[in-house]
Amino acid sequence: MKRPLILCVAFSACLALAAAGWSSGTATFYGGPDGSGTMGKQALNNYTLHPFCRKSYAHFANRAHARTNAGGACGYDNLYNAGYGVNNAALSSTLFNDGASCGQCYLITCDTSRPGGKSCKPGNSITVSATNLCPANYALPNGGCAGVIPVLYQQVQCSRTGGVRFSIAGSQYFLLVNIQNLAGSGSVGAAWVKGDKTGWIQMSRNWGANWQALAGLVGQGLSFAVTSTGGQYIQFWNVVPAGWWQFGQTYTTTQNFYY
Repeated sequence: MKRPLILCVAFSACLALAAAGWSSGTATFYGGPDGSGTMGKQALNNYTLHPFCRKSYAHFANRAHARTNAGGACGYDNLYNAGYGVNNAALSSTLFNDGASCGQCYLITCDTSRPGGKSCKPGNSITVSATNLCPANYALPNGGCAGVIPVLYQQVQCSRTGGVRFSIAGSQYFLLVNIQNLAGSGSVGAAWVKGDKTGWIQMSRNWGANWQALAGLVGQGLSFAVTSTGGQYIQFWNVVPAGWWQFGQTYTTTQNFYY
């Protein structure tokens, strides 16, 4: 069964087309044209969609998701630096799937066959990246119903500039890595880290695009291995040099995914 997509997009343009393989969803304007609505503290003042709206028009709801302060529910922080630019979307809770969809790409277009479809600009389509969550706000009467536009969507392959990026956080007891800028399927299915003095350590998803290893790796050179949700496995050797690295730094590689 097709899952509903609720897009809180970071731009106002929308589109039209109908073809096999498309699913129905709704979208609304989300934040400013610079994409700031999908990152950091600014997003707390924007309005987002109710992800479980059953009407032909979705709901607006004040976002109060704690992880927004960490750069959205995927944790990408500055989306320009992370490689995602401004064509981004916040997904419904169902499609967000506890962060497993972070980084995935969706092609969206207007659905002029449904009420509100005439508000879209027909004849165009655009690809957006999933970089945030669009949570419900049940505190508002009836979810805070407001006007949105009906769209059709389908997941597509992502095209990125440059290689996969690893943003390092944590402490002397654990490592927390935000994995960014994946091409191909766009999202991480599994991840490993290897220190100079260790073998490969299986990581687990902490939240969003953040993966953790419960190991003290401070000072060691770090290599990573990632399997995309498309099933491609890549080893990224010697990403973080030994000795001088600090938490809060991001390292860019030259490798990326095809699927």
